[in-house]
Amino acid sequence: MKTQLLATFTTKENLEDIVNDITNLYIIVFNKVYVLQNENNINELICTYNVDIENGVDYSKVKGTISLHRKKHSNTLYTINALNEVIANLNNGVVDSKFLVPWENFKNTLLVTNSDGLNRIDTRIFKIIEID
Repeated sequence: MKTQLLATFTTKENLEDIVNDITNLYIIVFNKVYVLQNENNINELICTYNVDIENGVDYSKVKGTISLHRKKHSNTLYTINALNEVIANLNNGVVDSKFLVPWENFKNTLLVTNSDGLNRIDTRIFKIIEID
């Protein structure tokens, strides 16, 4: 089975509806949705979950969903664009695939990009939802 880590951005108010959408529209692998909270805005939540992509997956099924990667030892979630921004910032503007990222500096964070560039979101576990 081939899987992909996805993240869906939501709020505390919309959490239940978003989790229902996620579980109805995707095949969730490992039967868990990890809900992270933005440390700087406690109303903002990020649902992370692994989906089966063996037959392809449409990331746009649930609004506010992106594809992510994870470094387990530092619990860092990141997009490829964000990783490239981190490397460029730490390596004098040069994106080098051999550059060793000091992952411990990004412990418990989500790294994404937006129109302003790199966006670092410090996170903590809000709840873990078991999927039947």
